[in-house]
Amino acid sequence: MLATLITKPFDEPGWLYEVKWDGYRALAYCNKGDVNLLSRNDKSFNEKFYPVYNALKAWGINAVVDGEICVLNKQGVSHFGSLQNWRSEVDGDLVYYVFDLLWLDGRNLMELPLAERRQLLFSKMPAIDIIRYSETFETKAEEFLEAAKKMGMEGIIAKKAESIYEPGERSRNWVKIKTNKRHEVVIGGFTQNEDSPKPFSSLLVGVYENGVLQYTGKIGTGFNQAMQKELMAAFKPLVRKTCPFAQVPDINKPSRFRPNPPKAIATWLKPVLVCEVSYVEITDDGVMRHPSFEGMRTDKAAAEVKAEKAVELAVEGKQAEKTPRKTAMKMLKPTVTGSLKTLLNPSEETQVKKVAGHQLTFSHLSKIYWPDEGITKRDLLNYYYQIAPYILPYLKDRPQSLNRYPNGIKGHSFYQKDITGKAPEWIKQFPYTTSDGEDKNFLVPEDAASLLYMANLGAIEMNPWNSTIHKPDYPDWCMIDLDPDKGNTFEQVIETAQTVKAVLDELKIKSYPKTSGSTGIHIYIPFGAKYTYDECQLFGKIIATEVHKRLPKYTSIERMTRNRKGKLYIDYLQNRPKATLAAPYSLRPKPGATVSMPLHWEEVKKGLQMKDFNIKNAIARIQREGDIFKAVLGKGINPGKLL
Repeated sequence: MLATLITKPFDEPGWLYEVKWDGYRALAYCNKGDVNLLSRNDKSFNEKFYPVYNALKAWGINAVVDGEICVLNKQGVSHFGSLQNWRSEVDGDLVYYVFDLLWLDGRNLMELPLAERRQLLFSKMPAIDIIRYSETFETKAEEFLEAAKKMGMEGIIAKKAESIYEPGERSRNWVKIKTNKRHEVVIGGFTQNEDSPKPFSSLLVGVYENGVLQYTGKIGTGFNQAMQKELMAAFKPLVRKTCPFAQVPDINKPSRFRPNPPKAIATWLKPVLVCEVSYVEITDDGVMRHPSFEGMRTDKAAAEVKAEKAVELAVEGKQAEKTPRKTAMKMLKPTVTGSLKTLLNPSEETQVKKVAGHQLTFSHLSKIYWPDEGITKRDLLNYYYQIAPYILPYLKDRPQSLNRYPNGIKGHSFYQKDITGKAPEWIKQFPYTTSDGEDKNFLVPEDAASLLYMANLGAIEMNPWNSTIHKPDYPDWCMIDLDPDKGNTFEQVIETAQTVKAVLDELKIKSYPKTSGSTGIHIYIPFGAKYTYDECQLFGKIIATEVHKRLPKYTSIERMTRNRKGKLYIDYLQNRPKATLAAPYSLRPKPGATVSMPLHWEEVKKGLQMKDFNIKNAIARIQREGDIFKAVLGKGINPGKLL
């Protein structure tokens, strides 16, 4: 059911007013867990707007729902340009505003009055922020339209409370009123469509920015025949050969409304004429949507025509009496600001994204990295994008040893330390010299872009140094790596970890455990980059020796594997220059896509399993618990007396 466009607002009893959301109209067909999200012309939105599709599946309703898919700005205003450019959750906050219920549990509701249908819809709304109930307002139409205009909305919708639902019909029981914007623009040319009898088809216009004329769109409506003839007379002496805009506009570019536009030819003009235009909004690329010619402005000099930037309007005093603040605030609901969303959508094989100011190309995204679980390269990249704020403190400024699995965990893997001449210029590097005297460079991550660059190479796990490039000889932490042999049980690993804690507690030294993501447990002690690697290793040896004394039956501190006789290795030798270990929150190239997860000591007990923490549940845990490992990067201990 479609709304009829009218010229001005009206007040009449029995009408309900809604915000006209600026997005894609969509019908959701939901039945016993099956969901189909369709556009007005029956195109599927299931993959394109996958967060809405997933939210509808989670809703679990058996119904047909009508609504509008939108992308909201920080104020909660829908922005069509952002929706057109939306490819994944990182591109904006996607919501589905629902306003009608057509079927429910096999019952056709379309003959019921709108007010009853909406009441039923409201009673079924889920506690999911992405699916929202589009509120109605009983207010004066003119005041409501004015409030919508001030908030930068597209317009308002008025619906008869008693109206039935008429599929496919453009009804006068639903009407729409738009809030077009207006400003002056400079005419830089005109177009002539192929086989068109009109003097011209559209005006090519722009505004000045830093002394340069920037293209803002083409105006194809608002003229009558007489006005076109007058304008052509004014254009004749201004014709020129070159384009006056900073960049030649693509005048034959398809749009949502004209996917196959007629072929047009441009005629360029000296940019001296000014006209006024009304439009709906400015898109992200600076072009007007639905511009309409309003008239010439002979009182304006072309050089004075510049883009007008909207500012936030504080409504106070008498203005607030017209549209109560409660009503105005109810019209808009900003999205809940939370953690990072997915970077890559689930359908496109190659995607280009800008991360931390750098453009990255991600390819072969459906390649399976964990075959038994069906986990892909796309899943790996989305994980590291979402986890970046938590893992980066343990990677930043620390040279990496890349362990690459370009064909997944069951394919060929290899280590890469040297990135000389192989990485983009913006990737930070740290020099080193090989035993043969060759000068090479480590990769040094600094931000989310460099983290994703590594993951895009197939580096499943992140392996940083214990020290940074600023103090390379002074580690930030000391670590004890509990590495079981095949004959050891994980209960023995847990008991050894508890014993490490007991020894450190007796020395009044705090420690922080994490799963290795493989078979063992890592225990970190903050050192604050105040002691050398030799001092750090000596400290680790003292602790490891004492633990071994208490658990001699199944532990060993022997460096050589053959001398351990199948016992659990308490490894303190990782505390050496250039040694690396899987970072906190790093994925591991192991079955189950396990994560090296920081733990509370209370969790290090019988029943703990490595598979408890994996790519599918790690993000939810970290968002819930926060970074419980961050004290490792804090003030270091003072092991002086013990050493």
